[in-house]
Amino acid sequence: MKRTYQPNNRKKSKKHGFFARKESNILKSRRRKGRKVLCK
Repeated sequence: MKRTYQPNNRKKSKKHGFFARKESNILKSRRRKGRKVLCK
């Protein structure tokens, strides 16, 4: 049986990366909170 987690960096960054988060207001709110790391 195949394992469920098949890591793919391009897919990951498309979903959770900087440019994915830039589309919505997530980055702004995280900056306001004073996060050290804004996104993966």
